[in-house]
Amino acid sequence: MLHLKRIGIQTYGERVAFLSATCPLYAPETFHNLYRVEIAAQGKRIMCTLNIVENGHLLAGDHLGLSSSAFDELGLPEGTPVSLNLAPPPQSLDNVRRKIAGSTLGATDIGQIIADIAAHKYSKMEIAAFLVACAAFMTEDEVLALTRAMAAVGERLIWDQPMIVDKHCIGGIPGNRTSMIVVPIVAAYGLPIPKTSSRAITSPAGTADTMEVLANVDVPVARMQEIVRAENGCLVWGGRANLSPADDIMITVERPLGIDTPEQMVASILSKKSAAGSTHLLIDMPTGPTAKVRTEEQALRLRKLFDYVGRALGMSLRIVCTDGSQPIGNGIGPVLEARDVMAVLNNTADAPEDLRERAITLAAHILEFDPRLKGGAGQARARELLVSGAAADAMRRIIAAQGPAAAQINPGHLVHEIRAPRGGTVMSLDCYRIARIARLAGAPAAKGAGVDLLKKVGSAVRQGEPLYRLHCVLETDCQFACEMAAREPGVLIQ
Repeated sequence: MLHLKRIGIQTYGERVAFLSATCPLYAPETFHNLYRVEIAAQGKRIMCTLNIVENGHLLAGDHLGLSSSAFDELGLPEGTPVSLNLAPPPQSLDNVRRKIAGSTLGATDIGQIIADIAAHKYSKMEIAAFLVACAAFMTEDEVLALTRAMAAVGERLIWDQPMIVDKHCIGGIPGNRTSMIVVPIVAAYGLPIPKTSSRAITSPAGTADTMEVLANVDVPVARMQEIVRAENGCLVWGGRANLSPADDIMITVERPLGIDTPEQMVASILSKKSAAGSTHLLIDMPTGPTAKVRTEEQALRLRKLFDYVGRALGMSLRIVCTDGSQPIGNGIGPVLEARDVMAVLNNTADAPEDLRERAITLAAHILEFDPRLKGGAGQARARELLVSGAAADAMRRIIAAQGPAAAQINPGHLVHEIRAPRGGTVMSLDCYRIARIARLAGAPAAKGAGVDLLKKVGSAVRQGEPLYRLHCVLETDCQFACEMAAREPGVLIQ
């Protein structure tokens, strides 16, 4: 028998096993080009991708190493005797081959694929084959079947209220942290809004990253439901809830490949909202030249697909197209965004007006899901809840219920200003470029890192005047961000 060993390698959710090339029990050649193995012990089983270790100092011949995430998933102590077996290819791969050949898959076919992906039976290569085949073409019925299958695996939240409201933004707009304002407004009004959010994958911050500056977001499902029943809302990390786990697995393949089709976007979003028990959902769809949705034609196609799948799932769906031409708010990065959010909630004089007004507009649409509120009255009611301080009070209660952040985090101490190369007027801000600069500055891994915008579209600038300020924690991050900003700052001045 092999003995279990934790290998201190972070594989970001992928389950990886390590076998020594000098292993006396298993010839590594046996596993050549067979990427998936099954590891079993004490009634527990886990599927992993196997790597062969040639350095005997890293792994002894009678040990089987597991990456950090795989070790935690198996949940057994080091030294436990384990067995290693080749994992047979999942039968649902036949369905993937049919899709590659151009077939339209039925709901049962898609359900088998998603169940096997959620069970970690697919290698990343096999997942990529499925995603690329789907990116080539999918019918509306296939998208619906994919959404239902993804929602069916993992947890499903059950609520004892007839209306559960929620909000999702398509993304692509730096600083657009409206959820952290919308949730307390809606909670103060009295509608339940359990907001589960993601961490950033390619952006400078996700809602969970920013909320974590203020409060604990790693909240168990049972506790999350208690918080919502007591406070009408929460802002927690969705990874703990295990909603639509197949989606989380597929995203790790989609992002490096740059696959982000409308069909997969709709299935990803609505599967999670369906699993979360949402009955009424607002979709914020920013549209702009450097946003995810870049044209009105793309927005219309996406709206129709959301409508079709949402209605089939029994959701009441409202889609709002918003301005995606430039970043929202001033801060880009967890600490800077949290600062802007609290400034809006506390009604301070320096609160970003664009963030404030967009949050009020989105909250108004959600409030108007309530049949007791007259149509068109949502805007005034949302503004009243914000101005009166009721929303700020609701946010304080949510933070207290989730647990305050372990420590205060400040903006990065390494500061560098990006200055205007010429005088004139700011004509545009490149959302994609500025987001990349903020990530190079260290966000979101370093929560104090990011970009603080000093000028927006329409602002007059003088030559040498600061356009934005970089905050970094590490010298190397500051160097990388400054180099990219020097090549192309993402600000057009004319």
